[in-house]
Amino acid sequence: MWKYLKKYWVYALLAPLFMIGEAGMDLLQPALMATIVDEGVLGIGHGGVGSMDIILKTGAQMVALIALGGLCGVLSGVFSNLAAQNFGNDMRKDAFRHIIHFSFSQTDRFTTGSLITRVTNDVTQVQSMVQMVIRGFVRTIILFAGGIYFMLRLDLSFGVVVLCAMPMILLVLIYFLSKITPRFTILQEKLDKVNNVMQENVTGSRVVKAYVQEDYEKKRFGKANDELVGTQMGILLLLNYMSPVMNIILNLSVIAVIWVGQIRVGDGAITPGSVMAAITYLSQILNALMRLGMMYQNISRGAASARRLREVIDTEPEIRDGSFDGEPQIHGQVEFRNVTFAYPERDPILSGIDLVIPPGETVGILGMTGSGKTSLVNLIPRFYDATEGTVLLDGVDVKEYTLANLRGRIACSLQKSEIFQDTIAGNISWGRPEASEEEICHAAQIAQATEFIDIKEHGMAEPVAQSGHSLSGGQKQRLAIARAVLKDAEVLIFDDTTSALDLKTEARLYEALQKEYPEKTKIIIAQRIASVKNADRILVLEDGHLAAQGRHEDLLQTSRIYKEIYDSQMGGESHG
Repeated sequence: MWKYLKKYWVYALLAPLFMIGEAGMDLLQPALMATIVDEGVLGIGHGGVGSMDIILKTGAQMVALIALGGLCGVLSGVFSNLAAQNFGNDMRKDAFRHIIHFSFSQTDRFTTGSLITRVTNDVTQVQSMVQMVIRGFVRTIILFAGGIYFMLRLDLSFGVVVLCAMPMILLVLIYFLSKITPRFTILQEKLDKVNNVMQENVTGSRVVKAYVQEDYEKKRFGKANDELVGTQMGILLLLNYMSPVMNIILNLSVIAVIWVGQIRVGDGAITPGSVMAAITYLSQILNALMRLGMMYQNISRGAASARRLREVIDTEPEIRDGSFDGEPQIHGQVEFRNVTFAYPERDPILSGIDLVIPPGETVGILGMTGSGKTSLVNLIPRFYDATEGTVLLDGVDVKEYTLANLRGRIACSLQKSEIFQDTIAGNISWGRPEASEEEICHAAQIAQATEFIDIKEHGMAEPVAQSGHSLSGGQKQRLAIARAVLKDAEVLIFDDTTSALDLKTEARLYEALQKEYPEKTKIIIAQRIASVKNADRILVLEDGHLAAQGRHEDLLQTSRIYKEIYDSQMGGESHG
């Protein structure tokens, strides 16, 4: 974590320096108060006659020191906040940079809710820990060490009280903190679970409502939240038990100082003002120990969060850049050479795929659910890497490309249409923000989106709600298609992206795509034969194998699977 703080070393250095000033002023106060009591009030050394002049003069010194200490405290707070906030800002950005480059399988392993917790709550905990260390820790040590020094200067006998009280305080701290510390990691895990449930319900709110599962989800959230609160309550109860025990020891120590002080005053060794000063110093010493304990539990929680953040930051993306950033000799050719793919700790979902898609070909992909259609196309832009074999784009292994070069050549419109909280135009131009208004409108026309955009009050400038909740399923799909079209990539992948469109609109879409972009390679995954029957070639997948390929008419004669799908959708109608 030091690498995030060293950029702000000046702030991190100035904060404790000014805190030394504030704590130093606090340490001078009891001695001045002793002077006021002994000389200003009791008149010791002046024949028992008090002196208002001493009271006013010493009081003015105390006020000046308090003001100076306050200024030092303010400056310490400013610099510690500058260091901690900038530290947290850099750490949060770095964690996000790592997360954004994670593969899908890495994101699945961490879970979305956990990643959200780590980038938000865990960073805040580490940030608080840093601020506490560079400010509060220094204050605590100065008051502890300084308090002992000044207290012993008053009278060495007071050291006996300190020596008796400190072991008891330390034993109490060790006992309670040993119980509390392990619970902080559990606490963050419980928070992960709450965030997971919350994230699922926000993104899947329509499904929850459609199936009338609000009560079930309330119970699920309530259970996760109760577990979180239960863990928090366990920690808070231990802290609440610790505080009165510490206060009892503190008050017993004060009584002991008064008792020792009374004896020493009677012997004429010290003055009443020194006893008052000793009580204040003792309070500073024991309170410093108590604060040290509280700091330790905050540091423990921050350390638990730091470990969780390191898991993210130290995890290298599985999908890494290659070295090729040039221009291949061909454009739009996709090839699979004996490709096998399996998700982590699962059986292969694709096996022995050999396939060449030449530039400009329109290929449809059909198959039963789970046959590997989406997994196949996910290997082209390297959302996942093939377990065995090679995937090539334009004659170059996709692993050799830089990710920016590879994915710049591919435009995807996926099963779930990801729509952002922006305008309609902003969503269409999301992958190509420099596009002109004319180009955005042209892409919308090809995607058959203008018919609903034109009736919006603000047209292309119409705001879109988060996740596209203000749009219908078909409208979201058409915006996603327009975004892919506008990217002007050499390979277009449509992964069941027209499922919410009626057949007439879908037909116009594919007709416009073929007319406008005959040179582009188009890969269309579909559930409906009507979506791909006019493709140059149709691929039929079965259990991860390429079972058949050909044109619609040929497959009706040669492929049992294709014929079964056709009959189930067309009701056994005559071939056409």
